[in-house]
Amino acid sequence: MVKATWLGHSAVLLEGSKTVLIDPFLTGNPRASCSPKDIKTADLVVVTHHHGDHLGDAYGLCESTGATLVAMHEIAVEGQERNLKTEGMNIGGTVEVAGVKVHMVNALHSAEKGHAAGVVIEMDGRRVYHAGDTGLTLDMQLTGEFFHPDLSFLPIGDRYTMGPASAAKAVEFLKTKRVVPVHYGTFPPVDSDPQEFKKMVGGRAEVVILKPGESLTI
Repeated sequence: MVKATWLGHSAVLLEGSKTVLIDPFLTGNPRASCSPKDIKTADLVVVTHHHGDHLGDAYGLCESTGATLVAMHEIAVEGQERNLKTEGMNIGGTVEVAGVKVHMVNALHSAEKGHAAGVVIEMDGRRVYHAGDTGLTLDMQLTGEFFHPDLSFLPIGDRYTMGPASAAKAVEFLKTKRVVPVHYGTFPPVDSDPQEFKKMVGGRAEVVILKPGESLTI
């Protein structure tokens, strides 16, 4: 089993045989359910792209926990310059760290360095898709067909990412079993309604609306 906790915005904590942090934007996040000092242990810190609200506290958490940074090559290079343990990668690739597989998939979005991406985390027989920041793309059909995600974290904030309607279409493409909406409600420009998203998804998947700090188990 894997316990998945939404920490607010796009930050996610996965706990199973290993501990994985994804996009740990905690400092400066008004909806963060914890602060970096509350994170005592991590094996991997995974970053989808080089924007402040996703890179967040990644470098500091790698320093404090000894976790390996897994990210796009350009982000990994920055981590190496800080003497962190890193695994750089790119879209289409897979790396394995401590028995956890990280698959990097396409995302439609900008980045300050490198390219934006989504990730599929494979741990303890479960597959979790974190879309990062993205618009709707037909590549999601391939992600669904190839990885069959047990759980997906999809942005619904609109303006900078998919909104509720396009994220609901993404659920159709992915054929995911469960989905958690993220990247909304943090700041006024991304104040979308998760209930609207849930209504649009209908019976295609189980939509789990979490509050920051809440968890589900797969």
